[in-house]
Amino acid sequence: MPKDITELLHAWAGGEAGALEELLPLVYADLRRRAGAYMRRERPNHTLEPTALVHEAYLKLVDQHRATWQNRGQFFGVASQMMRRILVDRARARRMAKRSGRWARVTLDDGVRAPASPINVDVLDLDAALTRLAVFDSRKCQLAELRFFGGLSLEEAAEALGISTATADRDWQTARAWLLKELSATP
Repeated sequence: MPKDITELLHAWAGGEAGALEELLPLVYADLRRRAGAYMRRERPNHTLEPTALVHEAYLKLVDQHRATWQNRGQFFGVASQMMRRILVDRARARRMAKRSGRWARVTLDDGVRAPASPINVDVLDLDAALTRLAVFDSRKCQLAELRFFGGLSLEEAAEALGISTATADRDWQTARAWLLKELSATP
Protein backbone atom coordinates (compact mmCIF):
# COMPACT_ATOMS: atom_id res chain seq x y z
CA MET A 1 0.00 0.00 0.00
CA PRO A 2 1.56 3.33 -1.04
CA LYS A 3 2.29 5.81 1.73
CA ASP A 4 1.15 9.41 1.61
CA ILE A 5 3.53 12.36 1.66
CA THR A 6 3.05 13.13 5.36
CA GLU A 7 3.79 9.52 6.36
CA LEU A 8 6.93 9.51 4.23
CA LEU A 9 8.09 12.83 5.71
CA HIS A 10 7.66 11.42 9.22
CA ALA A 11 9.52 8.24 8.23
CA TRP A 12 12.32 10.29 6.65
CA ALA A 13 12.61 12.47 9.76
CA GLY A 14 12.70 9.25 11.80
CA GLY A 15 15.75 8.07 9.89
CA GLU A 16 14.12 5.64 7.44
CA ALA A 17 16.48 5.84 4.46
CA GLY A 18 14.06 4.42 1.89
CA ALA A 19 11.42 7.04 2.69
CA LEU A 20 13.31 9.72 0.78
CA GLU A 21 13.44 7.52 -2.32
CA GLU A 22 9.68 6.94 -2.08
CA LEU A 23 9.02 10.63 -1.44
CA LEU A 24 10.72 12.05 -4.52
CA PRO A 25 8.30 10.65 -7.14
CA LEU A 26 5.33 11.85 -5.07
CA VAL A 27 6.51 15.46 -4.71
CA TYR A 28 8.56 15.98 -7.87
CA ALA A 29 5.72 16.78 -10.26
CA ASP A 30 4.15 19.18 -7.77
CA LEU A 31 7.47 20.94 -7.11
CA ARG A 32 8.10 21.15 -10.87
CA ARG A 33 4.64 22.64 -11.47
CA ARG A 34 5.19 25.24 -8.74
CA ALA A 35 8.65 26.14 -10.07
CA GLY A 36 7.24 26.43 -13.59
CA ALA A 37 4.51 28.78 -12.38
CA TYR A 38 7.05 30.96 -10.68
CA MET A 39 9.52 30.93 -13.58
CA ARG A 40 6.77 32.11 -15.95
CA ARG A 41 6.75 35.35 -13.93
CA GLU A 42 10.54 35.69 -14.16
CA ARG A 43 12.35 37.62 -16.87
CA PRO A 44 12.10 35.88 -20.26
CA ASN A 45 15.83 35.21 -20.74
CA HIS A 46 16.38 33.60 -17.34
CA THR A 47 19.08 30.93 -17.51
CA LEU A 48 17.54 28.77 -14.78
CA GLU A 49 14.90 26.32 -15.96
CA PRO A 50 12.12 25.09 -13.63
CA THR A 51 13.64 21.61 -13.57
CA ALA A 52 17.01 22.97 -12.42
CA LEU A 53 15.30 25.12 -9.79
CA VAL A 54 13.48 22.06 -8.44
CA HIS A 55 16.68 20.02 -8.41
CA GLU A 56 18.59 22.71 -6.52
CA ALA A 57 15.76 23.15 -4.03
CA TYR A 58 15.39 19.41 -3.56
CA LEU A 59 19.11 19.02 -2.87
CA LYS A 60 18.82 21.67 -0.18
CA LEU A 61 15.75 19.96 1.25
CA VAL A 62 17.57 16.63 1.45
CA ASP A 63 20.19 18.34 3.62
CA GLN A 64 17.50 19.19 6.19
CA HIS A 65 18.38 16.20 8.37
CA ARG A 66 17.16 17.72 11.61
CA ALA A 67 13.87 18.98 10.23
CA THR A 68 10.77 17.84 12.07
CA TRP A 69 8.38 17.42 9.18
CA GLN A 70 4.76 17.90 10.22
CA ASN A 71 2.87 17.63 6.94
CA ARG A 72 3.03 18.14 3.21
CA GLY A 73 2.10 21.82 3.55
CA GLN A 74 5.12 22.47 5.72
CA PHE A 75 7.32 20.57 3.25
CA PHE A 76 6.11 22.69 0.32
CA GLY A 77 6.50 25.82 2.46
CA VAL A 78 10.14 25.00 3.12
CA ALA A 79 10.57 24.19 -0.58
CA SER A 80 9.19 27.66 -1.37
CA GLN A 81 11.75 29.24 0.93
CA MET A 82 14.51 27.25 -0.75
CA MET A 83 13.38 28.37 -4.22
CA ARG A 84 13.26 31.99 -3.03
CA ARG A 85 16.81 31.76 -1.66
CA ILE A 86 18.12 30.16 -4.85
CA LEU A 87 16.54 32.79 -7.10
CA VAL A 88 17.64 35.68 -4.87
CA ASP A 89 21.19 34.33 -4.65
CA ARG A 90 21.33 34.00 -8.44
CA ALA A 91 19.96 37.52 -8.91
CA ARG A 92 22.55 38.92 -6.50
CA ALA A 93 25.36 37.05 -8.21
CA ARG A 94 24.19 38.22 -11.65
CA ARG A 95 23.94 41.82 -10.48
CA MET A 96 27.38 41.69 -8.92
CA ALA A 97 28.90 40.08 -12.02
CA LYS A 98 27.40 42.51 -14.49
CA ARG A 99 27.31 45.73 -12.47
CA SER A 100 25.29 47.03 -15.38
CA GLY A 101 22.25 48.17 -13.45
CA ARG A 102 20.04 45.67 -15.24
CA TRP A 103 17.49 44.11 -12.95
CA ALA A 104 15.97 40.70 -12.79
CA ARG A 105 12.27 41.37 -13.25
CA VAL A 106 9.35 39.37 -11.90
CA THR A 107 5.65 39.98 -12.31
CA LEU A 108 3.89 40.86 -9.08
CA ASP A 109 0.54 39.16 -9.42
CA ASP A 110 -1.10 36.40 -7.50
CA GLY A 111 -1.13 33.87 -10.31
CA VAL A 112 -4.91 33.58 -10.11
CA ARG A 113 -6.42 37.04 -10.39
CA ALA A 114 -3.89 39.18 -12.19
CA PRO A 115 -4.26 42.91 -11.69
CA ALA A 116 -5.24 45.05 -14.66
CA SER A 117 -1.56 45.84 -15.21
CA PRO A 118 0.89 43.60 -13.33
CA ILE A 119 3.86 45.40 -11.86
CA ASN A 120 7.26 44.06 -12.89
CA VAL A 121 9.69 44.24 -10.00
CA ASP A 122 13.25 43.24 -9.35
CA VAL A 123 13.46 39.92 -7.52
CA LEU A 124 15.94 41.50 -5.09
CA ASP A 125 13.50 44.35 -4.39
CA LEU A 126 10.75 41.78 -3.77
CA ASP A 127 13.04 39.88 -1.41
CA ALA A 128 13.88 43.10 0.48
CA ALA A 129 10.19 44.05 0.70
CA LEU A 130 9.33 40.58 2.03
CA THR A 131 12.08 40.94 4.63
CA ARG A 132 10.60 44.30 5.73
CA LEU A 133 7.12 42.77 5.84
CA ALA A 134 8.42 39.95 8.06
CA VAL A 135 9.53 42.49 10.67
CA PHE A 136 5.98 43.47 11.54
CA ASP A 137 3.95 40.51 10.27
CA SER A 138 5.82 37.26 9.70
CA ARG A 139 2.67 35.30 8.79
CA LYS A 140 1.78 37.64 5.94
CA CYS A 141 5.38 37.43 4.76
CA GLN A 142 5.28 33.63 4.84
CA LEU A 143 1.99 33.65 2.97
CA ALA A 144 3.37 35.93 0.26
CA GLU A 145 6.50 33.80 0.01
CA LEU A 146 4.41 30.64 -0.41
CA ARG A 147 2.30 32.30 -3.10
CA PHE A 148 5.09 34.02 -5.09
CA PHE A 149 8.00 31.64 -4.71
CA GLY A 150 6.23 28.37 -4.00
CA GLY A 151 3.34 28.76 -6.38
CA LEU A 152 0.94 27.52 -3.72
CA SER A 153 -2.75 28.21 -4.10
CA LEU A 154 -4.45 30.15 -1.33
CA GLU A 155 -5.86 26.92 0.08
CA GLU A 156 -2.48 25.17 0.01
CA ALA A 157 -0.78 28.14 1.66
CA ALA A 158 -3.47 28.24 4.36
CA GLU A 159 -2.88 24.56 5.06
CA ALA A 160 0.89 25.07 5.21
CA LEU A 161 0.47 27.91 7.70
CA GLY A 162 -2.22 26.15 9.73
CA ILE A 163 -4.81 28.89 9.22
CA SER A 164 -8.25 28.99 7.66
CA THR A 165 -8.67 29.85 4.00
CA ALA A 166 -10.68 32.92 4.98
CA THR A 167 -7.85 34.17 7.19
CA ALA A 168 -5.33 33.42 4.44
CA ASP A 169 -7.47 35.37 1.96
CA ARG A 170 -7.59 38.42 4.26
CA ASP A 171 -3.86 38.18 4.95
CA TRP A 172 -3.12 37.76 1.25
CA GLN A 173 -5.12 40.84 0.27
CA THR A 174 -3.33 42.89 2.93
CA ALA A 175 0.14 41.54 2.13
CA ARG A 176 -0.33 41.97 -1.59
CA ALA A 177 -1.57 45.56 -1.22
CA TRP A 178 1.33 46.36 1.13
CA LEU A 179 3.87 44.83 -1.26
CA LEU A 180 2.39 46.64 -4.26
CA LYS A 181 2.61 49.96 -2.39
CA GLU A 182 6.10 49.20 -1.12
CA LEU A 183 7.41 48.09 -4.51
CA SER A 184 5.76 50.94 -6.39
CA ALA A 185 7.78 53.33 -4.23
CA THR A 186 11.05 51.51 -5.05
CA PRO A 187 13.04 53.57 -7.58
